[in-house]
Amino acid sequence: MSKLYSNLTCENCQSRDKGIFCQLEQVALNDVSHNKVTNTYKKGQTIFFQGNPPFGLYCINSGKIKVSKLGNDGKESIIRIAGPGDVLGHRSLFSQDNYTATATVIEDAAICFLDKKFILKEVEKEPTVALNIIQKLSKEMGAAEARNAALSQKNVRERLAELLLILKKSYGIQEGHRWRLDIKLTREEMASMVGTANETVIRFFSEFKEEGLIEQEGKIIFIKDENRLIEFANLNY
Repeated sequence: MSKLYSNLTCENCQSRDKGIFCQLEQVALNDVSHNKVTNTYKKGQTIFFQGNPPFGLYCINSGKIKVSKLGNDGKESIIRIAGPGDVLGHRSLFSQDNYTATATVIEDAAICFLDKKFILKEVEKEPTVALNIIQKLSKEMGAAEARNAALSQKNVRERLAELLLILKKSYGIQEGHRWRLDIKLTREEMASMVGTANETVIRFFSEFKEEGLIEQEGKIIFIKDENRLIEFANLNY
């Protein structure tokens, strides 16, 4: 079960600058605070399920969430990883469709919920909120298009190298001459994201380590040679 977290206001939200309400004036921001409900979730808990109707919008204050789709064969396909400042459920909310994916916590999270009636009113009243939602939808669409292209045009090694670079861009923290990925994904989750088997990911990880591209300390991954990883990914940066 999630736990209510009542002391968090939009004004002191650590992810405010990344969120859809970042440009609101104080009065409007207070209105959002008074209309939201914030809960904390533990790793493994589900925010919403594929097929359920949307009742509002979720804003991530902290933590990481995987958004995944279950195929007819029962196989999970991870669509994206959402983090602080991101929103969940927005596409289904505005398209008036049921959720097409499931949102599951992969790192303990604090998430704010705003009901549908309030969000729709806020979008009409505050153009910056609407524009910020459109911007997030556009970025997600671009990422989805790039992922689909990679699945059809690149081999598994290239896709895995590109995934590591994407994770570095979103969650990389520089430590000396290497980058620590501040996200812990299982091999199964990474295999799902690049469309391959778990064993294949393990094999290429070993290859990347031998080539000096990455190294690992426990479950933490470090990128040592970003330029060569770009070459492995067959990217033109």
